[in-house]
Amino acid sequence: MIDDAAFTDLGVYGGEARTPSIDALAARGAMFTSHHSSPLCSPSRAMLLTGIDNHRNGVATIEEVLPPEQEGKPGYSLFLEPGVLTIADRLEAAGYRTYMTGKWHLGHGPGQLPNGHGFDRSLALDASGADNWAPKPYMPYYQTAPWFEDGEPAVMPESYYSSEMIVDRMLGYLSADAQRDEPFLAYVAFQAVHIPVQAPQQFIDNYAGRFDAGWDVLRRERWQRARDRGLVSPDAPFEPEPASLRRWDSLTDDERRIYAKSMQVYAGMLEAMDFQIGRIVAWLEKMGQLDHTIIVVTSDNGPEPSDPVHAAGMGLWMRLNGYAWTLDGLGGPGSLNFIGPEWAAAAASPGRLFKFYASEGGLRVPFVMAGPGVTRGAGIATPTFVTDITPTLLDLAGVPAEGGVAMTGRTLRPVIDGQVSRAYPLDVPVGIEVSGNAALFKGDWKLVRNMPPLGDATWKLHEIALDPGETKDLSDERPELKAELLRDYQAYEREMGVLPLPEGYDPQHQVKVNAMKKQLRAYGLPAGLGALVLTSLVVLGIRRWRSR
Repeated sequence: MIDDAAFTDLGVYGGEARTPSIDALAARGAMFTSHHSSPLCSPSRAMLLTGIDNHRNGVATIEEVLPPEQEGKPGYSLFLEPGVLTIADRLEAAGYRTYMTGKWHLGHGPGQLPNGHGFDRSLALDASGADNWAPKPYMPYYQTAPWFEDGEPAVMPESYYSSEMIVDRMLGYLSADAQRDEPFLAYVAFQAVHIPVQAPQQFIDNYAGRFDAGWDVLRRERWQRARDRGLVSPDAPFEPEPASLRRWDSLTDDERRIYAKSMQVYAGMLEAMDFQIGRIVAWLEKMGQLDHTIIVVTSDNGPEPSDPVHAAGMGLWMRLNGYAWTLDGLGGPGSLNFIGPEWAAAAASPGRLFKFYASEGGLRVPFVMAGPGVTRGAGIATPTFVTDITPTLLDLAGVPAEGGVAMTGRTLRPVIDGQVSRAYPLDVPVGIEVSGNAALFKGDWKLVRNMPPLGDATWKLHEIALDPGETKDLSDERPELKAELLRDYQAYEREMGVLPLPEGYDPQHQVKVNAMKKQLRAYGLPAGLGALVLTSLVVLGIRRWRSR
C-alpha cells in the first residue's frame, strides 16, 4: 500500500519516478487504469482490508473532521466494528500465517491494532504518519510516533529510513517462519509518499533538474502521457489548474528552486520505496515462492495537497522538534518537506483536484496485480474499486468469503480471466462518500459532489470514460440521467447508513474544534499555545488556498 500516490505517479503509468520493480509486476500481471479508492486514508484502508464499504465497516471518515452529531453512531466509530472481518481474519482461519508492517491508522487501543484483527505478527504505526528518519511525530497533532509491535509499544531504532525499516521487519517475520508449510499474507503499508516527503540522497539525486519547468508544465505532460499510453481516452480534454492555485511564473527564483526540489524528493521517495519492493520480490524468488505469490500494489488516495510548513505558529513547533524547510538538506533527516497543492494538482493529472475530494484526482489511483491466476501483461480499463481487492484475493486463493458482515465489493477474477469486459454491469451503481465528498459511478457516468473550499457542495454529472478531468458538467444536457443517478446515490446512502452532515457543517472549522479537543485531552489546559499551533496546521493549507 502506497500512501498518497497519484494515478500517474509510477513509471508504468507514465510518472517521472523510476519504479522498475512495480513496472515488472505490471508487465507480468494486470495493470488497472480506472481503479478508485476513497478520498481519505483511513476509510480506504478499512475498505481495502475488509472488502466492505466504509460506512458498514466502521471507518466512515477520519477523526479530524468528524462532527459531534456523528460520533459513536454505527459506521462512525472510526474503528473496525464487531462482525467486520479483515482479509487477515479470513485467511488466518483458513490456515494462513498473517503479517503486517507499516501504517495502520484504523483504531486505537486494545483490540483495535492489527493483532486484534487477524495478524499474527505486526509492526504498526497508529497515526496518520510520522517522520521517515526517526521515531518522532511530523505534526503537533501527535505527541509521539506511536509504533506498536504485536499490540505493545515498540522499541524503535533511533534512526532508520521508513521504507527500508518496514521491509526489513516484514522480511524478518517471513524469514523467521520460512520453514513452515502454511501459506502467508503479508500486508506492507509504506509511509511513502505521505508528508513529510523524505528520501535517501542517492534517490533524490536521480531527479536533479527534472521538475525545474514547474507544475504548470508537469500537469500538461502527465495529461499527454496518459492519453498517449491509453490510460484515458485519446480525446480526454485537458483540465487546467484550479484558479485559486499559484502559477509557477508567479514565484520568486528562490521559491522555484525549493519547490522544484520538493518534487525531486517526492520522485526519489517513490523510487526508494520501489527499491524496497524489489527486495521483497527478490526474497520470494530466492525462497522459490514468487511463482506462487499474488502481489498487489495500490494507493489509498490521490496526492496530498497540504502545506504544513507555512501554517501560523508552525515555525516554533518545527524548531522545538528538530525540523526545517530549507533547500539545503531538503528531504533528509530533520526536513519537513511537502509538495503542496500546486504539485498535487499537477501530479493528479489527467484527473481533477487531489486527496480529500471525490474528483478523479482524489479517487483514481494505480492498481497493479501479479501472480498465479493473473493474466500476463493485461491492461484493464473497466472501473474497479478498493472494496474489490479483498474478495478478489480470497477468490484467487480459493478461500470462501463466509461469515461476518457481508462484503460490498466483488471479485475481479472474471475480468482478470477475460470472461467479462466489465467488473460492474452498466446498470449497477457504486457509491463512495467521505464527509460530504461523494461520487456515484454507473457505467461510463459519474455523479460527483465536492465540499468547500475547492468544491461548491453541488452535484455535477460527467461522462467519466471520456472526460476524466471532469471538465464539463452535463447536468443541464442530461437532466433525466442526473436525476436517475441522484436516486441511485440516495439509495446507496440509505443502504450503507450514510449520515447527513449537520447544517452549516464546515470541515475547516470542525478540524479546528477536534484538534483543540485532542490537544486538551493530551496536555490539559496549559496546552493553549500548542492547540493554536495545531489548529493552524490541521486546516491542511485551506486558508492559503482561499487567500490566493
